[in-house]
Amino acid sequence: MDYLPIFLNVKGKNCLVVGGGEVALRKSRLLVQAGALVTIVAPELDPAFAGLAGIQHIPERFKHGHLDGSLLVIAATNDDDTNETVSREAKLRNIPVNVVDNPAQCSFIVPSILDRSPIMVAFSSGGASPVLTRMLRGKLETLVPQGYSKLATFSARFRQSVKTHVINPAKRRIFWENVLEGPIAEKVLSGDEKSAETMLLSMLEKESTGEQKSIGEVFLVGAGPGDPDLLTFKALRLMQKADVVLYDNLVSKPILEMTRRDAQRIFVGKMRGNHTLPQEGINDLLVRLALEGKRVLRLKGGDPFIFGRGGEEIEKLAEHKISFQVVPGITAASGVSTYAGIPLTHRDYAQSCIFVTGHLKDNSMDLDWEMLARPKQTIVVYMGLQGLEMLCAKLIQHGLPGSTPAAIVQQGTTPNQRVVCGTLDNLSNNTEVATLHAPTLIIIGGVVSLRKKLTWFQP
Repeated sequence: MDYLPIFLNVKGKNCLVVGGGEVALRKSRLLVQAGALVTIVAPELDPAFAGLAGIQHIPERFKHGHLDGSLLVIAATNDDDTNETVSREAKLRNIPVNVVDNPAQCSFIVPSILDRSPIMVAFSSGGASPVLTRMLRGKLETLVPQGYSKLATFSARFRQSVKTHVINPAKRRIFWENVLEGPIAEKVLSGDEKSAETMLLSMLEKESTGEQKSIGEVFLVGAGPGDPDLLTFKALRLMQKADVVLYDNLVSKPILEMTRRDAQRIFVGKMRGNHTLPQEGINDLLVRLALEGKRVLRLKGGDPFIFGRGGEEIEKLAEHKISFQVVPGITAASGVSTYAGIPLTHRDYAQSCIFVTGHLKDNSMDLDWEMLARPKQTIVVYMGLQGLEMLCAKLIQHGLPGSTPAAIVQQGTTPNQRVVCGTLDNLSNNTEVATLHAPTLIIIGGVVSLRKKLTWFQP
């Protein structure tokens, strides 16, 4: 360990910054945010300092006396001799000093900070690789949402009360784990602190009387169209919390691997002619697992509420008074069309967009053909591969020109993405289409013609 990581309370304390440029401004802002009384020593200040409240400016070059009464000092000038002098004089007085970008002259380093006050995380490479440090902070930004600030503050309000009612330290630790990893924490993170407080007090009362039981919850999470980078921060957080994962056929393997390693995984996907578990069975399984006290992740391809039957599942959960959360995902229409270089709307081609399912029932397709055949709109068809020929024929029959551009995309947003373009007249007869397999998405409308211009945009 090259440095001892510590957190210093500078609220109301005098801190000195030597320098008036952009770097000095950044350091001064940081100190002001921490509540310090900041004095800037510099002949001139960057104009941006005008927007920084609560600082004192001494328009002079650095002198030894400027250090008097300072808790710490930061040297951020573009003059090496001045920085060296500040460092030497501060060390002689045992005042912690930081010389920006010069670790050898520092007695402390200002780390890269993830601020979720009162939770603070600091990163430092000891000056070896500041860029790598910022990258690591960026990764943690995705795992620690801003709401954790509220969660820490909420916990502090009840810390003494919990300590009084739950005397055993081991039981108290488990109590807090249940609070911070369960429905109470989710209520706080979603902004409903009133409900969270009611739940915590009820939980505390039951804990005191020995009646506390494990609380189950269900997370309906949209996994998007396949690319793991399209997951939301909230989706990733809940994926890491679940005890059991129920996942669909459309959930890509890389995304499934991002769930908690020790979670039980149950495949409940539906493929053409092969339903692992009927929808009613999935609903009942969600209820049973939650009533057993499990945190259940229902991981769905795309978005849970766009042809994902998420509404049916939460109806069942609501009937049994089981707590649940729904996390939207990027639906295939949006993600796949973007990766294929096809905008869903465009001022010159389409002023509306319609999503429909194209699965066959009794070898027919029950759609509102007159509505779909209107001009100046984009039609996006989910699950339409098997009925592609019928789909194209019906649209032509109801008024769309056979020359209308159309595309079919296989496994969009993934490394296996394939795009086949044509028109309503010829798409189903394209020999490439015969080699495609689900999942696919069909896009019909003038916007498809833009793909030739926009293919450079594909990842």
